[in-house]
Amino acid sequence: MRILIAEDDFASRKVILKFLSQYGECDVTVDGMEAIDAFMMALEEDAPYDLICLDVMMPIMDGYQALKNIRDIEKEHNIPAEKQTKIIMTTALNEEKNVKKAFELGCTIYCAKPIDMEKLRSTLEKLGLI
Repeated sequence: MRILIAEDDFASRKVILKFLSQYGECDVTVDGMEAIDAFMMALEEDAPYDLICLDVMMPIMDGYQALKNIRDIEKEHNIPAEKQTKIIMTTALNEEKNVKKAFELGCTIYCAKPIDMEKLRSTLEKLGLI
């Protein structure tokens, strides 16, 4: 499995990376713009990501903007819904309006911080990623 982790907080990034690296090859970015660049490079190399963990609050471009851009790129490349990258939004913002916005923009799962790794493992199983 190819995984992209977009997280600006060092401690959160380290925890997520340690957990997910047991399931596949992980790339890491620290802002939404880097995440989009990494996503585009993976598509161009014909090695798209299976999973993206996208933090909402990041510098330069936030996770919502990155999510919208990624879904728009997938549409431009005519990637069918069942082949689209699974995107887990990770954030401390768990108010209903934030959750709703993320799903409207196309996230697969919304995961509140601090992340419960057992729930994350279960989610990855339900998505058929592990």
